[in-house]
Amino acid sequence: MSPDRGVVTVWSDIGCPWASLGLHTLLSRARERDVDVLVDHRAFPLELFNKRATPKGIIDVEVTAIAGLVPALHWRQWIGSEAEYVVSTLPAMGAVQAAKDLGVGGLRASNELDSSLRRAFYERGRCISVHAEILKAASMCPSINLPALEHALEQGQGHATVFSDWHIADSPLVKGSPHFFLGDRYEAHNPGVDYHWTAPPGEGFVRFDHYDPTWADTLLDLVER
Repeated sequence: MSPDRGVVTVWSDIGCPWASLGLHTLLSRARERDVDVLVDHRAFPLELFNKRATPKGIIDVEVTAIAGLVPALHWRQWIGSEAEYVVSTLPAMGAVQAAKDLGVGGLRASNELDSSLRRAFYERGRCISVHAEILKAASMCPSINLPALEHALEQGQGHATVFSDWHIADSPLVKGSPHFFLGDRYEAHNPGVDYHWTAPPGEGFVRFDHYDPTWADTLLDLVER
C-alpha cells in the first residue's frame, strides 16, 4: 500500500466489474463531498491468476446485475462485435502504471486514465486491449502528458509493473479485485457488496442482493483526518 496517509491504494483489474463499481462509488462520492482523493492503482491481473482471458459470459452477467442495481453507472451490454471484444486488460493496466511517472502526470493522471479506460469498456464498448484505444482514452484525461505517455508505452513502461504487482498480490494480504487500503487505517475487499452466484460462474447468474455505498464515506472520513 502507499506509505502516504492520504493516498488510497486499490488493487484491481480494469476488466473486473466489481472493481469498477467500487471505484465509481469512491470517486463520485469524493466529488460530491469535494474531497481531493489520490488513488494509487495496483494491478490484480485476473487473466494471470486464472491463466485465461476472463470469459465474456461471466462479465456480461456481472455487468447486468450491477447496472440493474446501480443505474448511475450508465453501463450497457457490449455493443461491438464479439471479434472486437477485450481479450486482455494487461496493456490497459500497464498504461495506468506508466502514467504514474511524474513526466506523464503522476497519480492524478494515472487515476484519470484508469477511469477513462473503464468508461471506454463498460459504457462505450471499446476494445481497450488495443494500443490506439488506450491512447484515445488517455486523450480525454486533462492531467496526462499524451506525448510522454506514448513514448513511455513505446518503451514498454508499466508492463513489468503489472507482473510485479501480480506476484505481490499472490499473497493472503490482497484478497482479490477490488481491495481497498488506506495505510493501516482501512482495508476492505469488495466493500458494500452482498451478492452470490446461483451456480458456479459460467453456469449460473449473479444475484446482487444489496449494495451499501456508505463504505466510501467511512473511507473518505479517514482521508480527511
